[in-house]
Amino acid sequence: MTKDNNLNDITVIIPVHNVVEGDFEKYFEAAIKSLHESTVKPEEILIVHCDCPGVKEWLDAYENFGDLNITMYENKVGPSFQVQINEGVKQIKTKWFSILEIDDEYSKIWFKNVKEYIDSYTDVDVFLPIVVDVNEKGEFLNFTNEALWAMSFTDKLGYLDNNALLQYQNFQSSGMVIKKDTFEEVGGFKDNVLLTFIYEFFLRATYNDVQILTVPKLGYKHTNMRMESLFWTYRFKENHKIEAENAKFWVDTAKKEYFFKEDRAINFVPQGVQA
Repeated sequence: MTKDNNLNDITVIIPVHNVVEGDFEKYFEAAIKSLHESTVKPEEILIVHCDCPGVKEWLDAYENFGDLNITMYENKVGPSFQVQINEGVKQIKTKWFSILEIDDEYSKIWFKNVKEYIDSYTDVDVFLPIVVDVNEKGEFLNFTNEALWAMSFTDKLGYLDNNALLQYQNFQSSGMVIKKDTFEEVGGFKDNVLLTFIYEFFLRATYNDVQILTVPKLGYKHTNMRMESLFWTYRFKENHKIEAENAKFWVDTAKKEYFFKEDRAINFVPQGVQA
């Protein structure tokens, strides 16, 4: 990997926050391949993995990292996605970072496009890709983040703002390129906000005048509801799942909590369960 092809001031964080099982290897291989095939590569890839049986051993034995600049970090603070990212951000030295989930892929030219936009839009703190969502079979489901380029959707074409978020919640953070300082200054992801922590983060960021722009190009492929993925767990896994009738609670909670940078305690009592 030549230095000329590096995006020298960005780290990709890959959270591995559950056990290695099912189709993990297939998806992980595709995610890493997408980094190999990027026309402009990030300076570093930080794999933040949980203190879980078999995970570190599997990653240590993985042989297809090639010339990617890989760093491993074992997070012992907590296994949640939010904690994995927050702890990972503490470790990085670059100005920017991006999140690559293990069942997702970057487009070949995403970082090339971001590099051009960083140079041109110097006031922007966060760049979102247009995301193509697919199911486990790879079949197209929908696009995400593209709504910001619809006329009259936001106050400023292409930019995410607080008013738009209060009306529409479906925006994707994975694949985004964000300043490390911005992420930390607004408080990072909140571990106490479950189903809607991404939504709450965007509300909080825009409330604090963070400039968020969607690059009007496909940049990221996201696999929806893969078995054992985070949102699959919230929906289906016993002892973790959040029933549909409780989803509104988390949307409402996000709209209350974004005024606060700290991760406050939340009293979640599922419907039908006595406090």
